[in-house]
Amino acid sequence: MRQNTGRVCALKNARVWFKKDNECRYISHLDLNRCMLRALHKSKAPIWHTEGFNPHPFATFPLPLSLGFRGINECMDIKLIEDISDEELINNLNACLPQGIRVFAVTEPIMKAGKIAYARFNMKISSDNLNSDKVYTALKELLESEEIMLEKKSKSGYKTVDLKKSIKNYSLSEKCDFAELEIVLSAGSTDNANPNLIIKALENAAGEEFYADITREDLYNSDMELFR
Repeated sequence: MRQNTGRVCALKNARVWFKKDNECRYISHLDLNRCMLRALHKSKAPIWHTEGFNPHPFATFPLPLSLGFRGINECMDIKLIEDISDEELINNLNACLPQGIRVFAVTEPIMKAGKIAYARFNMKISSDNLNSDKVYTALKELLESEEIMLEKKSKSGYKTVDLKKSIKNYSLSEKCDFAELEIVLSAGSTDNANPNLIIKALENAAGEEFYADITREDLYNSDMELFR
């Protein structure tokens, strides 16, 4: 157990960076939040607690990760009330987390969550009925089309959108048994495109079922500067 050293300081904002992979990719955002709060509690991290009738550790996630996605540069914002080294905080948290979630860095937040405008994804796409060449060709035709019209669910119901407008840039390559798509999509508060929409549009265009292994790699602001 970490001893209380009495080193009290003003509230210090910290951004905790972690990877979410393996079995933990199937943990929902709500369960991830619970998991992180438990780890903060068990690790005795000197974290600021909310005030009121039911105080709890303060932790926010700038942009939740969709269920089933891997994340290699995910982050959580906390406030510390006591000095602790980055290494100690990382080690203490990892000792209390499942193997699929690994903290690898702690930094001072530079950008606010509201600055997030884009997210970069790696998508490994395959099909039971099509070889990698045909998957690649179907994807290429879809992405090169002038518009990609698709029904998208919103808070007010379903609406038809042009997914093409949410694509910032992409690169496509053919691998041994899948097509690999690196794509940057809108991820802001006004326009947030889930990469699963690419798969849905592909299935609509090709009339086949496709599978995607999706990893969120980075977040960016509107000037395509890496979110920090």
